[in-house]
Amino acid sequence: GPRGFFLNFSMQLDPSRVPGCAVEHRVFVWQDPKVREVLGFGKGENVEGKLVTIVCGTDLVSISFLNFQAVQEDTAKVWTDELFTLATNILSQNAARNTFLLKFTFFCFSSLSCFSILKLFSDKKRVETALEQCGLINNKGVKSEDFTWEAFQKFLDSLCLRPEIQSIFDECGSKRKPFISLDQFMDFINRRQRDSRLNEVLYPPLKREQVRQIMERYETNSSQLERDQISLQAFSRYLGGEENGVVPPERLDIIDDMNQPLSHYFINSSHNTYLTVGQLTGLSSVEMYRQVLLTGCRCVELDCWKGRPPDEEPYITHGFTMTTEISFKEVIEAIAESAFKTSPYPLILSFENHVDS
Repeated sequence: GPRGFFLNFSMQLDPSRVPGCAVEHRVFVWQDPKVREVLGFGKGENVEGKLVTIVCGTDLVSISFLNFQAVQEDTAKVWTDELFTLATNILSQNAARNTFLLKFTFFCFSSLSCFSILKLFSDKKRVETALEQCGLINNKGVKSEDFTWEAFQKFLDSLCLRPEIQSIFDECGSKRKPFISLDQFMDFINRRQRDSRLNEVLYPPLKREQVRQIMERYETNSSQLERDQISLQAFSRYLGGEENGVVPPERLDIIDDMNQPLSHYFINSSHNTYLTVGQLTGLSSVEMYRQVLLTGCRCVELDCWKGRPPDEEPYITHGFTMTTEISFKEVIEAIAESAFKTSPYPLILSFENHVDS
């Protein structure tokens, strides 16, 4: 997909049209003997080793499952390894604000017909006003071809006013002008943005030519660049750019001593891990354990209750509520499958035990 934000593929086979094929949890359950024969089940081959399941969605709950079968196990492994590397890329997960906004625009352009931008925001009148100010709306609505990345940025500026950035801009010396000079911008970067605790040899203040390169990256008005000026809009883009991430990229690596006692660390933990929504009437899901573990969680909760006769197999639910029940055995299997996929560190299972036999 554009800029590498999305993976695109063409579907050659619609599983819903294959007799006996049903979607259940993570994999297709091929019930028709003819389908199983085509896939190679029962021929002594490791069919499971050729299957690849891609889990995707906008959050940990609203997910979909795409299932593929490779011709060879080696091919399936390559796909699995490469996709997993993409999905767990810590730099892409901590990208700059501008990058996520750009990704959002590509998503909208590819998925919204006639661009129903109004449905994406709660205040419809405010959105319409912002669209009108940018000249993007008419009697027929908004044309997706007019809604470019540049147009989206102007729309966002009109929709989400940032008086605090205007205030900072004024403090930089704009004196209510729509621009500041290169020297004023350099002073802001080196005196306001730069951490004064940094070693000046390892992290030297930016030089004039380096600041100029930043201006060229964000300023689209060539006449202002010729005068060594940067506009308020470009200044705002710079603040949302990769130079100003909340966490510096070098701090995303493990740089602390990881051999101290467990009590010396903050632990990424999950409460009522099994719930997908509310604590009173929500659905419980085994898949939640897989998803939170794959995001790096190191402590999950299991509320265990005694099962019904005759086998009394334990189940997990939020007790004395209307939340649904899930199998304790399936949860343990999901944990065993996903516990150390993305982290080598200890996993804590927090049991709330109501089983008395």
